[in-house]
Amino acid sequence: MTSLAELGFIVVQVDGMTTSFRSKEFEEVCYKNLKDAGLPDHIAWIKAAAKKYPYMDIDRVGIFGCSAGGQESTGAVLFHPEFYKAAYSACGCHDNRMDKIWWNELWMGYPVDESYSACSNVDNAHLLTRPLMLVVGEMDDNVDPASTMQVVNALIKAGKDFELVVIPGARHTMGDDFGEHKRYDFFVKHLMGVNPPSWDKIKK
Repeated sequence: MTSLAELGFIVVQVDGMTTSFRSKEFEEVCYKNLKDAGLPDHIAWIKAAAKKYPYMDIDRVGIFGCSAGGQESTGAVLFHPEFYKAAYSACGCHDNRMDKIWWNELWMGYPVDESYSACSNVDNAHLLTRPLMLVVGEMDDNVDPASTMQVVNALIKAGKDFELVVIPGARHTMGDDFGEHKRYDFFVKHLMGVNPPSWDKIKK
């Protein structure tokens, strides 16, 4: 997170509800409701922090994540576009009907019901109104790259504008060096409103 902070962003990491080692009731907030993702807690925390630190600009909040965080960051701009203004999502497990069964059924239960669709970034891709960069490793051996491609297909069918970055040879990744550079540029452009410098002009 230091690199984003050096670009001038305030970066926060919030441990929202649904995380482990607390009460059963606390943890099961997201049972059959993975789209919750702790995002209401994140939003409440950031709003409270902005009251204490008024230099925080919460009209320009971005989010990023990888794997389940890739799913959740895309969900942030689909389900909370009034707050999250841009998302960078890497190697997301965007639909819990096609990812690892053992992980999904822990949180979504069985049999597969309408909650799977309600939490699906594929089925809800048509809701996109904010800038989104999807990143996928060609050789991802954790989350099937098809998970990202299903979102891409749904976005195209819905006529939505977005960015897709495929990293050849990469496995389960935030984007490696190329993707990280794309992430910095993406947030500088969409949250700061500044066109990033040409890569050719940057000293290595």
